[in-house]
Amino acid sequence: MPTEPAPAEPTTPQRRVSPKRLWFGFAAAFLCWFGLGIADVMITWRECLHHEQFGNASNHPGLLTLNIIIFLALLTVSIIGGILSYKNWRLLSDEKEKGIFHAEAERSREYIAMIGVIMSITLTVGTIWFGIPLFIIQLCVRVR
Repeated sequence: MPTEPAPAEPTTPQRRVSPKRLWFGFAAAFLCWFGLGIADVMITWRECLHHEQFGNASNHPGLLTLNIIIFLALLTVSIIGGILSYKNWRLLSDEKEKGIFHAEAERSREYIAMIGVIMSITLTVGTIWFGIPLFIIQLCVRVR
């Protein structure tokens, strides 16, 4: 008695995303958030504490501009990392019609891309909140 072959499971072709692209999307927002904190400490505290040794703390306009440029550059990289993570997830995900709020990650690459989206959203918001005082509060007042 011939046996019928088992029905083949529907397989979707595994789409390729380069590991560099995947890890950049995953880690970009964290590295930008961390880098902004280090830059803020190194530029602001060093300059303001140096001036306090010789009298009143004073702001150097060039350092404020440098801090803002670093903030905007790192914010841009963080946003690009988030967009890249989202595109990676859409490329790797089998369920194109589902939105991001109903997403499921079945394979490790999808999971990394999805976590990259979540990290990018949260840490980009954190970067914005970390950079807002640059526009409102004077550099040396923030140190005190």
